[in-house]
Amino acid sequence: MLAGGLGVACFEPFGLFWLAPGVLALLFLLWSGAATPGRAAADGFAFGLAFFLGGVSWIYVSLSVFGGMPIWLAAPATLLFCAAMGLYPALCGWAYRRWRPAGAIGQALAFAALIALTDWLRGWLGTGFPWLAWGYSQVPPSPLAGYAALLGVYGLSFLLALASALLLHRTAGLFAAGILAALGFGLGQIEWTKPFGEPVTVALFQGNVPQETKWRPEHFFATLAHYRQLVADHPARLALLPETAVPAFLDAVPPEYLAEFKQLALANDGDLLFGTVTGEPEHYQNSAVSLGRSATQVYSKSHLVPFGEFIPPGFSWFLRWADIPMSQFSRGPVDQAPLDLAGLKLAVDICYEDVFGEEIIRSVPAAGVLVNLSNTAWYGRSFAQPQHLQIARLRALETGRPILRATNTGMTAAINPDGRVAASLPAFTLGVLETRVRPYEGLTPYVRWGNYGFLALALVALAASRAIGR
Repeated sequence: MLAGGLGVACFEPFGLFWLAPGVLALLFLLWSGAATPGRAAADGFAFGLAFFLGGVSWIYVSLSVFGGMPIWLAAPATLLFCAAMGLYPALCGWAYRRWRPAGAIGQALAFAALIALTDWLRGWLGTGFPWLAWGYSQVPPSPLAGYAALLGVYGLSFLLALASALLLHRTAGLFAAGILAALGFGLGQIEWTKPFGEPVTVALFQGNVPQETKWRPEHFFATLAHYRQLVADHPARLALLPETAVPAFLDAVPPEYLAEFKQLALANDGDLLFGTVTGEPEHYQNSAVSLGRSATQVYSKSHLVPFGEFIPPGFSWFLRWADIPMSQFSRGPVDQAPLDLAGLKLAVDICYEDVFGEEIIRSVPAAGVLVNLSNTAWYGRSFAQPQHLQIARLRALETGRPILRATNTGMTAAINPDGRVAASLPAFTLGVLETRVRPYEGLTPYVRWGNYGFLALALVALAASRAIGR
């Protein structure tokens, strides 16, 4: 459990990427020394329970502080969720000890493949929760970051675990791990994509509207006036407002407000994109809507957050204890074309969607810029916001595209295609990030292959570990 808690420090806001090989090496030693597969599973569960309790403790904040759930129910619910996530490293430990091959190289390959495969399994089973996949810890300046454009986040999990296991084997292991790091550094120098066209001025708005007042009717018009003034004071060809910046059904917004937003965009010969709710009371969607020079366009979120945006079957009782507005959204279409705004092709995603790399690449190569609109005020002053920014940096590396993030309370940022943050705003502050962006063209190997490249590598590694053992 101490090792699992230490693993949280490998991710933001701590960002100790160099600690990750040591943490995973310790897990490798625990599993290698376990007397039985059951003991390895117990070690894996203890590791995972502490890892997730420390890393995603913000789930309790969303349930209790902002969701209104009583403490006596929110605390066990958070513990139960983290325990469920702990079953993945438990499964990994059991499988490793059950089929552990002979020989140091075979064991390292098996360990790496199982770590990465359970990260991937956690990312899609049910609706998926890939948060804190080990590969996310290796954004720049980690030398392994260069592999992201080839194999994605789960490929990074594989290589990180492989290097961790090899490090325990003295000179030969250190040499092999050094080769992995050197190759990753070299790959990081390759420009898989290239910019084209002229830079476009962009304003990213961080309204810092408190979550506890955001959906109250008496604050609605003040919120609209708040954003209207911000947009008027910060002209740009492309204006991006956060998720549900307009906290109401679009049809219920007074037409004169929408007309004013459109006029502000037209005054800059550009477009404005804002988050709102579209549809009918019985069938509504979490959407982003544009106004301005281009025709009005809509993107609707397709990958919804369980319990936050929809209630899974059999959990209707949850609504009796939690006060979460708009908690029964409908999914938008899976394949939605990029939005054509301000002369740019924008692949838009909303909040949680950008943790699914295999879904983000659907809009590439048509899109030259990725856009994320978020509202993580639900999670308070926790690890959620810096972790979310770290995830977005990995998406930039995978796609070779710049990313623009407009958030309510943080982290609003512009990210370069190399995964480095070009500019950002402090969390929980009112501000506008003014920047310029150029679209990019070309395909990274990950965009071409998706997760198939990583899956092939992991399966080959498992087969090789058995062959080396024999």
